[in-house]
Amino acid sequence: MPVDVRVRLGRALFQRVAGPDGPVTRARIHQTPGPRWFGPDRPIRTVHGDASMFIGGISALLLQSLHPRAMAAVAAHSGYRGDPWGRLQRTSAFLAVTTYGTAVDAQSAVDHVRAIHERISGTTSGGLAYHAGDPHLLGWVHAAETDMFLRAHARYGAHPLDAAGYDAYVADTARVAEALGVTDPPRDRRALAERLAAYRPELRASSEARAAARFLLLRPPLPLAARPFYAGLAANGVALLPPWARNLLRLPRLPVVEDIAVRPTGHVLTRTIRWAMAPPRSRTD
Repeated sequence: MPVDVRVRLGRALFQRVAGPDGPVTRARIHQTPGPRWFGPDRPIRTVHGDASMFIGGISALLLQSLHPRAMAAVAAHSGYRGDPWGRLQRTSAFLAVTTYGTAVDAQSAVDHVRAIHERISGTTSGGLAYHAGDPHLLGWVHAAETDMFLRAHARYGAHPLDAAGYDAYVADTARVAEALGVTDPPRDRRALAERLAAYRPELRASSEARAAARFLLLRPPLPLAARPFYAGLAANGVALLPPWARNLLRLPRLPVVEDIAVRPTGHVLTRTIRWAMAPPRSRTD
């Protein structure tokens, strides 16, 4: 494709994910001098900087929705329907600053999120009380997100890590989780699997969870031209979910179709995103 097509596509994707202030935010995160929580060789930088996050993010949102109290807090307070891109941009900025930013900026971002969580409380439609700062609920959100990001990278990442690398990724994410208020977050894949299993009895597909799945998968706030591209990402996000989660959300499982069509499409889409968002090479290269 011509270079200008690549540049336009890259800019469009970046603006969707980072928002109109994305270039300024990116420059501050990467160019501000000072110590970081994670050095350049840490696995969290490899995973969070890869195009597989586009798929892992969809999977994470679907999986996180299965905790009724966590989902009730999101439905009532996050504004994901009225301002879905704003929520995505705030989440991506938080991931970026805690992964790549200075330690001072990372702590400031965490303090800001914790202050918001402290103000969010309520009751589910089933009468269960929730508080966004509850370490137990934060632990579920963290475990689900970490697992889906890891699985997406293992399947679609440009440079998949070995077993030790993914254990180290889980340990890296625990640093951020503890700062947010999670108690004893898992620090390797075995502990992560055990933690997810421990939450299973609490999970179900509430009406809010099913509504969120319909919004994410069937009614994305996108122009018609972009919807086939997104549909491919969403199909791969669903395919990445564990079977039990798909069953709870009543999402069909078609193994042959997924192996022949869905997964190859995921590889093509992530390669395309990677190509579009890579820094342009100079004419003298």
